[in-house]
Amino acid sequence: MHTSLCDWISNFLTERPQSVWVGNCVSSTLTLSTGAPQGCVLSPLLYSLYTYDCTATSSYTIIVKITDDTVVMGLISDNIERAYLEEIKHLENWCQEINLLLNVSKTKELIMDCSKKQMWHYQLVRISGTMVERVNSFRYLGVHISQDLSWSCHTNSLAKKACQRLYHLRCLRDFRLPSKILRNFYTCTIESILTGNITVWFGNSTKQDREALQRVVRSAERITHMELPDLQSIYYKRSQTKARRIVKDPTHPNNRLFSLLRSGKYFRFLMTKTERLKRSFFPQAIWALNQGN
Repeated sequence: MHTSLCDWISNFLTERPQSVWVGNCVSSTLTLSTGAPQGCVLSPLLYSLYTYDCTATSSYTIIVKITDDTVVMGLISDNIERAYLEEIKHLENWCQEINLLLNVSKTKELIMDCSKKQMWHYQLVRISGTMVERVNSFRYLGVHISQDLSWSCHTNSLAKKACQRLYHLRCLRDFRLPSKILRNFYTCTIESILTGNITVWFGNSTKQDREALQRVVRSAERITHMELPDLQSIYYKRSQTKARRIVKDPTHPNNRLFSLLRSGKYFRFLMTKTERLKRSFFPQAIWALNQGN
């Protein structure tokens, strides 16, 4: 059975004709021998099978596998970098064994050191003899992550991008389109930008950053002459929704963080020693759940 499955996958991925069909026009056929068909329902399964044995080798490291955005995260304790550096070398060797190429020019290293002194000089990383660029911030899955774990870089990017879309909203208003269309355009093209991954960053963003984003919402309200949801309310509702999904899923790795008190009605608050942790998702989500009870 195992051999038959491997043979079927191999046959599926080799000598595969593919063309593009748009309306009544069909492109010429191109035979592909690598990769999976774009949009194929089997592609996620095939990716999972292909990368199944790509796992972390240390309890101090984690490998997050997301197609071409794979990340190695390492905890450097007492200035000991060995586990982190060995994990990178292990991933490099694994890619060579299965004929995957690492694009070193697009690979970046981001070090987040929250200590007050930050006196340690970390060893530079090399992949295939090439130095990996070390950056102060990096855009990962639509979120700008900064070295100091502040969100100003991310919120500034969101505000700039959303402001550009306000021009198109004004054009639609000038064309005297119905309010329903204006509202849908705002929700799909502006609000979606301002609230992308909002449960990750909004809680720890500064007051100034939140106000900058809210000004975009107020500008949209003046253009459309409609009351629009404020970002704080959206963050609150989405935190509730996401927390409820975690509570209902006993297999979720963070399900254990949501424990009920003896009354069975409210969730136990997490002990937090820093303001950064207090304003992060899980404490805020537990607060939102308790407020909704």
